[in-house]
Amino acid sequence: MAASTDDLIAKLKAALPVGSVLEGAEAAEKAQGGWSRLGSPRAVLRPASTEEVSKILKLAHAAGEPIVPWGGKTGLVEGGEAEGHLVLSLDRMNHIEEIDVAGGTATVQAGCILQTVCDAVEAEGALFPLDLGARGSATIGGNISTNAGGNRVIRYGMMRDMVLGIEAVLADGTVISSLNHLIKNNAGYDLKQLFIGSEGTLGIVTRAVLRLRPKPLSQDTGFVAVESFEQLPKFLRHMERALGGTLSAFEVLWEDFYKLVTTEPAKGKPLLDYGHPYYVLVESMGGDQQEDSARFEKALMAALEDGQVSDAVIAKNQAERNQMWALRDDVGQVARNWPIFTFDVSLKIADMQSYIAEVREELAAKWPAHSLMVFGHLGDGNLHVIPGSVPEHTPAIRKEVEAIVYGALRKRGGSVSAEHGIGLEKRPYLGWSRSPEEVALMRTLKAALDPKSILNPGKVLEPTGAHAKAAE
Repeated sequence: MAASTDDLIAKLKAALPVGSVLEGAEAAEKAQGGWSRLGSPRAVLRPASTEEVSKILKLAHAAGEPIVPWGGKTGLVEGGEAEGHLVLSLDRMNHIEEIDVAGGTATVQAGCILQTVCDAVEAEGALFPLDLGARGSATIGGNISTNAGGNRVIRYGMMRDMVLGIEAVLADGTVISSLNHLIKNNAGYDLKQLFIGSEGTLGIVTRAVLRLRPKPLSQDTGFVAVESFEQLPKFLRHMERALGGTLSAFEVLWEDFYKLVTTEPAKGKPLLDYGHPYYVLVESMGGDQQEDSARFEKALMAALEDGQVSDAVIAKNQAERNQMWALRDDVGQVARNWPIFTFDVSLKIADMQSYIAEVREELAAKWPAHSLMVFGHLGDGNLHVIPGSVPEHTPAIRKEVEAIVYGALRKRGGSVSAEHGIGLEKRPYLGWSRSPEEVALMRTLKAALDPKSILNPGKVLEPTGAHAKAAE
């Protein structure tokens, strides 16, 4: 394999501009800074255009050589693991090509940083609503490939709801240009959906048309305490009704997590007293600050009077709003409970209380000194579950923890991946959330679009037959 790889690299150097192929120390440097295991790539390819991506894939396809795509390297499920493989990095394809406020679209290259896009759109008086913790590093192409979610799904949906069109390059170098700018377009199959959420296994997204929304003119944020899980969905639906469609975030922090992010060495300070089992960060975004603030305060007062919440504080300015969000976003504090294992799951709100109780009980039976941090986007059914304080961070213990977390989830019909994808880490559990028929159809699509299995091989689907060799 090494000889054929060396030959392909020589062809790539001849076909691409000088500096487009990094090897050795330069390639190793590009592999630094990822959020999960990336491995040591044989080389890193840095195309500057769709045409160059097409050249790379044509040559790789002819050679049967695997290609692993990289965006901002902020994935958490080892979807970018590239040990010994060629990496295709889109970091040079980072231009915003057009912002059309009247049409409500932005056309961008896949290597654009999410925060860069959001800032540029906001400067034009519009909003690209995707918001997540990795906003300063994650790329639009990576967001598309994993169907990113984040903090505003309850109002704006997942990434697939924010993409109108894409341009993608197939495994053999064929360019599929479907840069649709229309919200309504029922002319045949919606091909972009093949690539959104497929983690680079069916094609490499190079450009996208994003759907923009009007820039909100108001923002109201509150932090409340809730005494029982049963009150959480009641409070959620109350706020949805009372705010008339402007609810944009509903984040719940279990008490253990709230204490963690408000005690040293964390910089956050408690906004409400300890002793409540749940804390909620609730936010609305509307069109008139004075009217919307009055409506928001009225809605919270009604919830207090009805007993849905027991205490509440409303941010009076941006600094206080940032303070509230900082508590929710200070996820790094969970490392204090090392060894830890992180999970991103979704399930019906009605099943969450019993699910967490079962996970706690089973963890305690194995490891009495365990910790369990729980927080997440309860409004859209997504929880981040982080067991910790176990004896060791080993593959064997990981499997034991996964059996507990995913086992309790499976019996409730939940998903092992709410917004982070499958990658390598969750591949053994794909069949726990998808039927055999669904997995078989995924394999059919993979075989049709990537018959040599060169695109991010081994990710999402367990390789079989000839495909297993490419994943080695």
